[in-house]
Amino acid sequence: MSALFSPISLGNLKLKNRIVIAPMCQYSAVDGQATDWHLIHLGGLSLSGAGLLIIEATAVEPIGRISPADLGLWSDETEAAFAKVLTSIRQYSTMPIAIQLAHAGRKASSQAPWDGGQLISPDHGGWETVAPSPIPHGPTETPPLALNKTGLDRVKQAFVDAAIRAHRLGIDAIELHAAHGYLMHEFLSPLSNQRDDEYGGSLENRLRFPLEVFDAVKAALPENYTLGIRISASDWVTGGWDVEQSIVFTKALEQRGCSFIHVSSGGVSPLQQIPLIPGYQVEFADKIKQTTSMPVIAVGLITEAEQAESIVANGQADMIGIARGILYDPHWPWHAAAKLGASVDAPKQYWRSQPRDQKALFGETKIGAR
Repeated sequence: MSALFSPISLGNLKLKNRIVIAPMCQYSAVDGQATDWHLIHLGGLSLSGAGLLIIEATAVEPIGRISPADLGLWSDETEAAFAKVLTSIRQYSTMPIAIQLAHAGRKASSQAPWDGGQLISPDHGGWETVAPSPIPHGPTETPPLALNKTGLDRVKQAFVDAAIRAHRLGIDAIELHAAHGYLMHEFLSPLSNQRDDEYGGSLENRLRFPLEVFDAVKAALPENYTLGIRISASDWVTGGWDVEQSIVFTKALEQRGCSFIHVSSGGVSPLQQIPLIPGYQVEFADKIKQTTSMPVIAVGLITEAEQAESIVANGQADMIGIARGILYDPHWPWHAAAKLGASVDAPKQYWRSQPRDQKALFGETKIGAR
């Protein structure tokens, strides 16, 4: 029996297997609104046989977008665009769908990666960015505006409002984005947070704003709704955020009823030194898993079925996240199931593709012939 293809629950959300399609920015929205690209992209992934699909980082306010082409969920128009995409997907897929709600902070107002990814000034179609402290991400960039109490309250309410919209859309779970150098991670890391008020300085103070956001969002949702978080477990910079601080954060989240934690790393500093080797972030997930009863998702160059199976079977993480790997191979879960002797959901329109030596791959399917 494959560990990777065994069921698991995230709060009250039941998943058929432990493969998570991690959020992957597409930079293809128009004024925050989902487009036909998202229907094609997410629709295809929803037929992949994974246990959970998490929609890409979705900004809670316009200035929280990484780029002008990011998804958003801050208005009736952005909600309606999502509804169109989700309605179409739900006709053909029963895969649980989550959404990652995000605010890019000082890394907002940037070009799409294929256009260079550089900060866009307000004079060239960008906007003023915000952050815990007026410290730019890169040394040549314009410093962001430090959020005051009014700004903090506005951002917090934006997360709440977006979460209410996500729930109204019928999205099954929410992941708050506190990783990759975006706003909530910027509050956590001493590299980007040098405030001298109750939101900066000590670890307790640096945790305060992300925990306030979590508490506010949780309070706005039904009691049994699945609400998790993604973190960067390390800045990969001496003196920055690290796994020990991540464990303290994890314990505080668990006490608040967090449903899962998705463990990534890096993103807050261009000085980061990351060893890009297979499974390079799994060690962080493993360390965090030993301290929490929350389900832990590991991610980062997990590309092979046997590698994913080993991570789950050995208890290093409860689930694995696939991102670039599933863009390259949209049927990665099918191929993993075939290698591990498991079965996976597939649409009936594709049942005839089942290899002759894998008759149980799609479960008890019955295909006639003419």
